[in-house]
Amino acid sequence: MKKRSALSVLSRMIGLVKPLAGAMFLAVILGIGGFICAEFITIMGGYAMLDVLKFESAFSLKTVCVCVIVFAVLRAACRCSEQYLNHYIAFNVLAIIRGRVFGALRRLCPAKLEGRDKGDLISVITSDIELLEVFYAHTVSPILIAAVMTVIMTVFISIQSLVLGLIALCGYLTVGIMIPVGIYKLSGSTADDLRAQSGQLSAFVLDNLRGLDETIQYGAGEHRIGDLMTRSESLAKQQEKMSRNIGMNSGITNCTILIYGLIMLFAAILLYNSGTISFSQMLISVIAMMSSFGPCVALANLGSVLQNTIAAGSRVLDILDEQPVTEDITNGSDIGFDGAAAENVTFSYGSDIVLEDFTLGINKGSITGIVGRSGSGKSTFLKLLMRFWKTEKGKMIVSGTDINNIYTASLRRIESYVTQDTQLFHETIEYNVKIARLDATHEEVVKACKKASLHEFIMTLPDGYETQVGELGDTLSGGERQRIGLARAFLHDAPLMLLDEPTSNLDSLNEAVILKSLLDKGEEKTVLLVSHRPSTMRICDVSYSVENGRMS
Repeated sequence: MKKRSALSVLSRMIGLVKPLAGAMFLAVILGIGGFICAEFITIMGGYAMLDVLKFESAFSLKTVCVCVIVFAVLRAACRCSEQYLNHYIAFNVLAIIRGRVFGALRRLCPAKLEGRDKGDLISVITSDIELLEVFYAHTVSPILIAAVMTVIMTVFISIQSLVLGLIALCGYLTVGIMIPVGIYKLSGSTADDLRAQSGQLSAFVLDNLRGLDETIQYGAGEHRIGDLMTRSESLAKQQEKMSRNIGMNSGITNCTILIYGLIMLFAAILLYNSGTISFSQMLISVIAMMSSFGPCVALANLGSVLQNTIAAGSRVLDILDEQPVTEDITNGSDIGFDGAAAENVTFSYGSDIVLEDFTLGINKGSITGIVGRSGSGKSTFLKLLMRFWKTEKGKMIVSGTDINNIYTASLRRIESYVTQDTQLFHETIEYNVKIARLDATHEEVVKACKKASLHEFIMTLPDGYETQVGELGDTLSGGERQRIGLARAFLHDAPLMLLDEPTSNLDSLNEAVILKSLLDKGEEKTVLLVSHRPSTMRICDVSYSVENGRMS
């Protein structure tokens, strides 16, 4: 995780509230109004006491009773309205953040997300973003409210006595600034470690759920459970540190308020005995200060809680700030398909060279095959044609245009890409096929499924095309998932089909049906076919062998 200062994280997070600045301003005004009402209910009690005891009082008992009722009603109205607005702001900002995070993930995919812990990403998208709700609902406006209330109450007490006003100001600053900053620094990296370990535990649990069959088969259950317990205990220790910090924060805050209350009381008595202030000024000053720490206490409680929020915010910002390997081209050429080629292409994953000085031509209307051992660069070549990655040297050309100068949406529109492992959504079979073209009719979906040798299987299911495939398609076999991937390609109906081992999970009969569908397309389609099966390569007009990233 990138190291950021707390101030930079907070400023970035506050910046996200700009679209809701009006609602935030109103929430602060209501919050200030609510605290003024709450504090002056107590202060008015002091004036009532003065009136009953026949001391000089600015308000009569009757006036005090009316004011207390009005303040109580206003306090309730302001408090409810403020909380409603704060949560309205929080949930709307979280929706904005989720939208930005998913947009960032789309830009980063697939190059930057390959090899990333999906469980950790899920933790960021769910728990880390949810944790920010505390910041937007219970942090931003309380900070502003506390700042304004500090000024208001310092001025009010200073009107009674400047010395007592300065004592009150010192108390507000100690509780509202010094304590939370001190606790935050004392907490160190506890929150960062907690969020990181939480993400790692999520990734570990997801990994275990996906690998339950293998764990049972090889009797590794006890080992995996032991590892899970170790990680859980480590996380619990971090949580215990956070809880200790919260407890320490609360204890220090309450002690500090008590100490300043005593200081104010003794100072007020000394000033009264010296004749500097009247009894009414002494009483009202002490009551005002002791009843006005509420906004500052809200800030003091942020000392430990805010660290967790900042850690979560920083993890979210890591995703938002990460730069993709390949940016989408938005101002490039909008093209049709008229052949493709690779010219002296070199590409590597880190120091591992996958393709070196690779050249290949793909004629329009042809079926071109590529064979080669695992790791020879066949699949990588297809990803380069999709512009998931950028070449280091050489050019990828489509329709006579460098792929880096083609409008990305146009490129994806003329290409269909089928991988060996088809990703399915926890939806119906029809939806999983229609993801290739969401405006397709049911008849078009059926037609595509027939070409993929899938229709007859679907019709044997009780719910037919409305059958749910389960999470990650785990209710279907590998061959059935692969045929859904092929049906998507047929439905997408792009002029260039990139097929990576499209029949590896199919039996010979289904393979023959699908290959026949490819041949039946005639001159309308251009197919680039990667496979290790000789039977698959027989349909190709021309085939090439790739060895160590070179054509042979």
